[in-house]
Amino acid sequence: MPLLEVVDLHKIYTMGDTEVRALDGVSLSVESGEFIAVMGSSGSGKSTLMNLLGCLDRPTSGHYVLRGERVSDLNRDELANARNRLIGFVFQGFHLLARTSALENVELPLLYAGVSGKERHRRSRKALELVGLGDRMDHHPNQMSGGQQQRVAIARAIVTEPGLLLADEPTGNLDTRNSHEIMGIFQKLSDTGMTIVLVTHESDVAAWARRIVWMRDGHVLSDEPHEPGSPVHPPPIDPGLSLGVP
Repeated sequence: MPLLEVVDLHKIYTMGDTEVRALDGVSLSVESGEFIAVMGSSGSGKSTLMNLLGCLDRPTSGHYVLRGERVSDLNRDELANARNRLIGFVFQGFHLLARTSALENVELPLLYAGVSGKERHRRSRKALELVGLGDRMDHHPNQMSGGQQQRVAIARAIVTEPGLLLADEPTGNLDTRNSHEIMGIFQKLSDTGMTIVLVTHESDVAAWARRIVWMRDGHVLSDEPHEPGSPVHPPPIDPGLSLGVP
């Protein structure tokens, strides 16, 4: 059984008298341990797909099954429960609490889950060590570089040991050196068997993935395996059309 599977997923937004089809019949299957990059221009549907995979929104129609659980039919509270149990998130913005230490930031999901203090400390320290911040646990966000703050955000995302890690433009606020270091962490997590789905418009970031999904106008344009480190090129499309990717 795949870790996640979406079948004929549609998401339609109504703006006045106009319907916007953000997703128009997307089907996708992801096995445990895969490292996937989802690419496409603005308006291609990749962020909408990420929101649905992350249980942050519900589809207009279609099916979404995560670890055998049909989440496309869940209500708001059930979606929140599935999200907290099964998924970790990393965003372009770090979303750290400014007045708390790195360790306390990473502990937050465990605190909400009712994990005891001793176990929270143990798991949070382990997560920070995994991302290379074992010597920065007591530092606050304003004492850290952007790359270090994103490492804290990654540690917070994985501290609950989720089955799925979703990353939305995780290097968007970072320079080239820090972007490379962050992607190295994702590679290391992938090597441990973690399932990663990453949304990006940057080919050099997507080049770390083992599978590339290109989207356009709410459709999956192509879905192909990829050798990490090799160049990433848009799939061929009709002359005169453009994916709008730099």
